[in-house]
Amino acid sequence: MSAPVLPLIEAANVWPARGALIGLDLGTKTVGVAVSDPDRRLATGVETLRRKAFTADAARLVAIAATRNAAGFVLGLPINMDGSEGPRAQSTRAFARNFARLTDLPIGLWDERLSTAAVERELIAADVSRARRARVIDEHAAIFILQGALDRLAALRR
Repeated sequence: MSAPVLPLIEAANVWPARGALIGLDLGTKTVGVAVSDPDRRLATGVETLRRKAFTADAARLVAIAATRNAAGFVLGLPINMDGSEGPRAQSTRAFARNFARLTDLPIGLWDERLSTAAVERELIAADVSRARRARVIDEHAAIFILQGALDRLAALRR
């Protein structure tokens, strides 16, 4: 068992035409999780997973994917503004490589530049308290990442 880890556009070629995708916003302490509908039009939040050990975290993500009959994963890749990859991107790629050994579902990497900042601005504009923002920001970032990927995939199909 070893899933391919590919840029989003290449992953789209190996995913079946229908089936939910699981969006992940990987942080050092948490993983934001979102899911799409089977037609891949809308991303909704699932949960914010508190990171423990890699094996436990991966098992939870695989279980979520199984429950949702997912076809694959979209993992936010934190690219620097100049297009380079720093330590966070390298850590995300390492997570993807290790996670790929535990699932058959292809993993698509999607540029998540400024996703958390954009979500934070939206939550502040909605007058969400600082404490509540801290609890939901990673899940909302996962929604933002997955919705961006879904919109890109829809544009490619046109």
